[in-house]
Amino acid sequence: MQGAREPSMEDILASIKKVIAEEKELRAAAPPPEPNTATDEGEDDVLELDQPLAADEPAPEPVDLGPPLASEEAVDASRQKLAALHEVAAAAPPPPQVNPFEAMIREMIRPMLKEWLDAHLSDIVDEHVKREIGRITGTPL
Repeated sequence: MQGAREPSMEDILASIKKVIAEEKELRAAAPPPEPNTATDEGEDDVLELDQPLAADEPAPEPVDLGPPLASEEAVDASRQKLAALHEVAAAAPPPPQVNPFEAMIREMIRPMLKEWLDAHLSDIVDEHVKREIGRITGTPL
């Protein structure tokens, strides 16, 4: 596939770190601030996104996330291992440049491969689906 890009090790590590940080922020978040009681009584009942709740409206309940999914020791150990992986990935040499001959062959084969897939892919998928359904249900189709 041309133009498709797999995520780099740095992207994966950044994503994992972001999820861990977001969970910690949710757990450490203080209760929501007290609503501002200074609102106009003549305004419509539409609450704007930047407008605080009125004093007579109850504040939303804080979200109970329950106990942590992993202990601090497990999280710290995982973080250390991911940091080590990040260091190794950063020190790894860049992938080799594309061989021009290989790129030319890929482009030449692409139309033939497309034609073959158009002719045979649905039959292959159909056969594998039938075989899997037969395996799951115990009855051959």
